[in-house]
Amino acid sequence: MLVLALDVGTSSTRARIYDERGRARPDAEGHVAYEPRTTPDGGVELDADALLDAVVRALDECLAGCGGAARDIAGVGASVFWHSLIGLDRSGSALTPVFTWADTRSAAAARALRRDLDARAVLQRTGTPIHSTFFPAKLRWLRETRPEVFARAARWGGFAEVLHARLTGSWQCSLSMASGTGLLDQERGGWDRVMLEAAGIAADALPSIDDEPRVGLIAPWAERWPAVARVPWYPAHGDGACSNMGSGCAGPDRIALNVGTSAALRVVRPEGLGAHRATPSGLWRYRVDGRRALVGGATSEGGNVFAWCRKTLALPADDAALEQALAAVPPDGHGLTALPFLAGERSPGWRPEARAALAEMSLATDAVEITRALLEAVALRLAEIYDRLRPLAAEHRVIGSGGAIGHSPTWAQIIADALGVPIGLSPDTEASARGAAILTLEALGVQTPPPADPVRILRPDPGIHAKYQVARRRQRRLYDNIVGFQDS
Repeated sequence: MLVLALDVGTSSTRARIYDERGRARPDAEGHVAYEPRTTPDGGVELDADALLDAVVRALDECLAGCGGAARDIAGVGASVFWHSLIGLDRSGSALTPVFTWADTRSAAAARALRRDLDARAVLQRTGTPIHSTFFPAKLRWLRETRPEVFARAARWGGFAEVLHARLTGSWQCSLSMASGTGLLDQERGGWDRVMLEAAGIAADALPSIDDEPRVGLIAPWAERWPAVARVPWYPAHGDGACSNMGSGCAGPDRIALNVGTSAALRVVRPEGLGAHRATPSGLWRYRVDGRRALVGGATSEGGNVFAWCRKTLALPADDAALEQALAAVPPDGHGLTALPFLAGERSPGWRPEARAALAEMSLATDAVEITRALLEAVALRLAEIYDRLRPLAAEHRVIGSGGAIGHSPTWAQIIADALGVPIGLSPDTEASARGAAILTLEALGVQTPPPADPVRILRPDPGIHAKYQVARRRQRRLYDNIVGFQDS
């Protein structure tokens, strides 16, 4: 038995074939890269039709590589980035771009919602804080700034739902994707009436919450991909949930650390709907499915900070030379204090209007020291999340994955030293795709394969961890003076 897994991210789409033990076939993979469009006022968006085309090309490439073995594909699953929003007209055509989680133009609308609503109650009921990441703020912003578009929209959803509808004809949303909207009542498992009213939409404008697959594709896709034209296509799960499953962090004994474009720490807990515990301030609670919750925190900063440094600062062009230069700077030895909010803040303070800051620079400060300070700053923010998440996990291991960790051993060690715990590096570099495959295999009745052993263990240095504790206190003071914490 084989399954096909899609992994649709904000910067690329992959399609991969996995066997029933969760092993990828190296000859059957499609990969298409792209970049979101950014705007000076905080916009980060994608074109829905271009994104669909990227998925189609990745599927074409993957199925071509699979060849005759494609006849053994028993189901298709998907991991799609959480929190995207798109408005559609009555015919299903896009009226808006795909607004991504990183789009902060609705920050003022989020502030207005916090004034109107009980933010703590919203967090406990929906599992999400009031923030520009989620649907309520984005919808209010669109209603206020683009009223003609808002009035024409007959449907609102994420790209995951648009993709599923375009391929199968079914307008539905998995419980996992619904939990990342800010509109899900996690007690009832349905759309939250208070948040719908605050957003200005009715429940019938949203997809039905339905985890059941649709068997078969509609035209023209059935003719294009006959091997998967009559198999179950499962509605997409959120990328964070898939990443945990794919990296072997499917229970409370393992905390997943992912550092890609952004970064996150997450733990899966065995909690059914209506039985979830209080969500700690600074964190969120989403769903893997009806029987498992995903609790964690995500930053808006991660590999995007490193990418910005490489693009903007006078750094060594050669990867090895840059890595050597970063490793040569002593831990917290640059004398700088940094806030890494180049894309605003999510966990734990949830301030979308926050911006990056760097203190204590002098004429002697160089580009490598600035880069090291910003990478350490990201690690210190992750340590803030880890301290909030740790009480919710059993005796656990931290398993790390993501391109940013793999590409910079120095940064990976900085994160281990900042958290003060060993980090095992996942052997699978595409954890989200593998997670989508595992969830599909589970749905097909196949037993989940055991997690693989880490390929390497990064152990923290107690002396360096103590230095980073001092650096965290400095960062908190700078944060309090410039940003200010908001408890929601």
